Amino acid sequence: MRKSTFAPVLLAAFMGGGVTAGALLGAGVIDTDTTTIVQPAPLGVERPASDSGAGGAMTARDIYRRDAPGVVFIRSQTVERGTSPFDLGGGSAQPQSVSTGSGFVVDDEGFILTNAHVVSGSTDLRVSFSDKRTREARIVGKDESTDLALLKVDPAGLQLRPLALGDSKTVQVGDPTVAIGNPFGLDRTLTTGVVSALQRRISAPNGFGIDNVIQTDAAINPGNSGGPLIDAAGRVIGINSQIATGGGAGSGGSVGIGFAVPVNTAKEVIPQLKAEGRVQRAYLGVTGVGIDQSLAPLNLSAKSGVLVQEATQGGPADDAGIRGGDPSTQTTVDGSQVAVGGDVITKVDGKPVDSMDDVVSAVDARRPGARLKVEILRDGKAQTLEVTLENRPARAPNG
Repeated sequence: MRKSTFAPVLLAAFMGGGVTAGALLGAGVIDTDTTTIVQPAPLGVERPASDSGAGGAMTARDIYRRDAPGVVFIRSQTVERGTSPFDLGGGSAQPQSVSTGSGFVVDDEGFILTNAHVVSGSTDLRVSFSDKRTREARIVGKDESTDLALLKVDPAGLQLRPLALGDSKTVQVGDPTVAIGNPFGLDRTLTTGVVSALQRRISAPNGFGIDNVIQTDAAINPGNSGGPLIDAAGRVIGINSQIATGGGAGSGGSVGIGFAVPVNTAKEVIPQLKAEGRVQRAYLGVTGVGIDQSLAPLNLSAKSGVLVQEATQGGPADDAGIRGGDPSTQTTVDGSQVAVGGDVITKVDGKPVDSMDDVVSAVDARRPGARLKVEILRDGKAQTLEVTLENRPARAPNG
C-alpha cells in the first residue's frame, strides 16, 4: 500500500510575539512520499558520552547536568517598515514582534545551532547562556530547506559547553529521548519521552520537504524550536522543529507529537554554512508517486518506478523533456489525487527507483550543474534523457 499523507496541523515550535508560525504541513515539490533512508558520512564533533551506566546509558538527571549548560535561550526581534502616508521617506522602522526559541552550542568557537524559522527576519539577536550572561549574535548562515541556522557569538569570557553530536542513523523506535529548551520562555526545561517513529517527512519553511525526521512524544512546545533532542547517552540526535496540534483554536501546545530534524542532516549543513553561509542544493523539478499495488486500478503499463505527476515548467526535468501527467485525468487513490499520462521514471544514473525518495536521494547526492541520466517509460517505450541539475529555488514552486 502506498503510504497515506500525514495530516495533522504542524506548527513551528517557537514563541512569536503575537505572530503565529502558521501551518507548515505539506510536501515539497520534489517528493510526495513520506519515507526515505539517507546515510550521510559522519562529520562533526564527537565526544565520549559518559561512563555512568552500561553502554553509556545516563539518567535524565545526568543528561540535564551535563547538557543543559550547552542549551541557549534565543531572543529574536524583527522590524517592518511603516506604511503611514505621512512617512514620505518610504516608511519608518517599527518593532513588529519579539520571538523566542532555543539553540545549542556546537563548538568552543561560539557557533550555535538553531532553527532557521527562529531567526527568520531578525534584526536583533540575543543569546542567553545558563550563567545568565547574554551576548549579541549574528547569523552565519541559514538553510531553509532543512530549517537550520548557524549563529555566532564572541566566545571571549564565556565558558562554552558544546553538546556532543550523535548519529541519527542508529536511532530506533522506542529509544529514550530528552528534550531541553525554553518552552513558553521557561529556560532550560527538560522533558522526556521516546522515539515514536522514524523517517517522517515535514515541510520546510520554504515549502520543500525535510526527510528522515524523528518523531518523539517528549513534550515539545512553543519556545522549544532549535533545541536539542538527546539520546540516553547524552548525545544530540535531532533539532526540535515542529509540533502537531489538533488544529483547534488556540491549540498551540504539545499533544505528544513532536518532530526533530535529524542530527546527521545538521552535520552535513554546518560545514557549508560556516564556509559559505548557505547550502547549495541540486534541483530536478518533478513531483511523482511510486508505483505499487495501490495504483493497480489505473492499469498502468509499468509495474514499478515513479509516475511523474508534474515537471515544473522551465525546470531541469521540463527542459530535458520529461513529461508530467494530465491534470484532467486525476483520480483518487488512497485518498490522494493521481494524474495519469505522465512518464514513468525507472532508473536514475543506472539505479532502479521505486519511489520519489529514491529520486530525491539521487538528486541530493549531486551538486548543481551535474548531469543526470534519467531512464523513463513513455507509452510503453524506454527512453534515456539527460538532465542538467540546477540550483534549488529559494521556495518550492507552487508551494
